Amino acid sequence: MKKRNLPLELEGDLWFHREDRKYLGGDRISLLERIDELGSITKAAKAVGISYKTAWDLVNMINNMAEKPLVERLTGGKGGGGTTLTAEGKEVVRKFRVVQEEHRRFLENLEARLGDTDTLYKFLRRISMKVSARNVFSGTITKVTRGAVNSEVCLTLKGGTPLIAVITNGAVDNLGLKEGVDAYAIIKSSSVIIGEGLHEAKLSARNLMCGTVTNIITGAVNTEIDLEVGGGNVLSAIITNDSGESLQLKVGDHACAIFKASSVILGVS
Repeated sequence: MKKRNLPLELEGDLWFHREDRKYLGGDRISLLERIDELGSITKAAKAVGISYKTAWDLVNMINNMAEKPLVERLTGGKGGGGTTLTAEGKEVVRKFRVVQEEHRRFLENLEARLGDTDTLYKFLRRISMKVSARNVFSGTITKVTRGAVNSEVCLTLKGGTPLIAVITNGAVDNLGLKEGVDAYAIIKSSSVIIGEGLHEAKLSARNLMCGTVTNIITGAVNTEIDLEVGGGNVLSAIITNDSGESLQLKVGDHACAIFKASSVILGVS
């Protein structure tokens, strides 16, 4: 059977940025729409074809990157609570769909004018890239203390939460880090320690963030704990199931997260 020579169509990804921070695309908007429609992370994840855990990770990242939280977790009630979009979240979804429709019309017009789009399509595929990380926070550099080899960098997150990173002087220079520069902080969830009653504890780790447990996912070996640490920022930690059983934490409990300054990776757009 002869293979049909189908015409090549132009496609493009549409993303929302805030102060050069890329945080919302079509896949995440679809997840937000299903959350708004179904009122449940579990049902929304199933509807868009991703795992429950992936959905939680995306929701946490969206809330961390947005100026105001877009997704709100509800507690209590007959069904034990649920998840819904905030007014800010509903407005962002509406605006995204308006822009997406105009973007579609633009691509259709461009496709008609270009004719043969095969070369352009290959180019777009080469430069497309997706980056995933569990804990990604955005903020502004408020202090850089330079040493002989390393520098201590203070990144203030939305809500005023300080985060300390220790990186090489070369990295500071390469990234152009200085006071007032917007930057990202990335922390592996396995580098985060969870505890209780640590406000007065003396610790060698520079970063201590306390807040409310918003989600607990228990796996075969490890347990993931999500902690809302202020300003809509959610920090995820992976601990062993034995540690989870020892802590006996529940959603709504107060807890603290600890991680070393050397465990923080900084980046800029």
